[in-house]
Amino acid sequence: MRKINSFIVSMLFGWCALTSVAAETAPAQASEPGAHAIDIPAWFKESFLDLPDDIKDAAKANKRLLVYFGQDGCPYCKELMQVNFGQKDISDKTRKHFDAIAFNIWGDREVVWTDGKHYTEKEFARILQVQFTPTVLLLDEQGKVVLRLNGYYPPHKFRIALDYVSGKMENKITFADYLKSAAQEPASGELHDQPFFKKPPYQLDRSKVRASKPLAVIFEQAHCAPCDEMHGRGLSSPATKALLSRFEFVRLSLFGKQRIVTTDGKNISEAAWGKALKVAYTPTIVFFDEQGKEVFRVEAYLKPFHLSSSLEYVASGAYRSEPQFQKFVRARAEKMREHGAAVEIWED
Repeated sequence: MRKINSFIVSMLFGWCALTSVAAETAPAQASEPGAHAIDIPAWFKESFLDLPDDIKDAAKANKRLLVYFGQDGCPYCKELMQVNFGQKDISDKTRKHFDAIAFNIWGDREVVWTDGKHYTEKEFARILQVQFTPTVLLLDEQGKVVLRLNGYYPPHKFRIALDYVSGKMENKITFADYLKSAAQEPASGELHDQPFFKKPPYQLDRSKVRASKPLAVIFEQAHCAPCDEMHGRGLSSPATKALLSRFEFVRLSLFGKQRIVTTDGKNISEAAWGKALKVAYTPTIVFFDEQGKEVFRVEAYLKPFHLSSSLEYVASGAYRSEPQFQKFVRARAEKMREHGAAVEIWED
């Protein structure tokens, strides 16, 4: 197994999440040097980034591969590294069942992927359509992505993701169903309503008639603490409220039985559509354009700034010219600062 100098690795791996602007806009903390650098655990694998070799090495050790994408100044990446991997049981579970490798989504190191082609880190992130940081890919022994975690998963759900992949459950049960049966979290136990949600019956077919607005479909479930926070904070923030009128909003229960007509004209249940769209985490917001084509989705724990950024990304049509959501977030924050706005992303 090839190794590289651990000092070089640690210097190259200071980065993180949906918001490099978070640390940039926060006041300097004398007690927290290196505010932009995210410390990767020392037990992450030192690799030449020849992933076919790394996959084989992991398989020989009866492990699977965990691929992490991050960037500098990302508070969500910091949460993953400090909060999740800072818990001994999660760290021990990951080390036992996975070889973990870290990538910088803006990096220039050379990566060999399973197709045999060579990419820079930033090209690699782009071809894998990494839009959020952290993004974690969990691979099987053939290099197939068993599970993709787009964004930050809090500890109790991250543990379940590790158990699902390490237990090789992918051919027995969907992750959404596994998560439903295994996740226990304090939550309100109710589906929250909003005045801007479309009322049933849900006729969402856009295959024949072009709609006047993009569609945002929010999948939730009753026992979901992040759903509670999204309603209590994210959807009630001024920046988000200013964008609501530019969408048609529909809220569905991820495991619900209510019949709907989908964007492509199918008459199925909420649960069936969620399964067809491969929705595994609540809340998830799937955005469709005026013709009913999915153009973007949010399927992770988001603070208000990122939620409003997601809405603006779709409402403005920016996704058409800027395929990398990360760049859009950076540009939006810079523009807000130029107009004198204080941008405090993680605490917003």
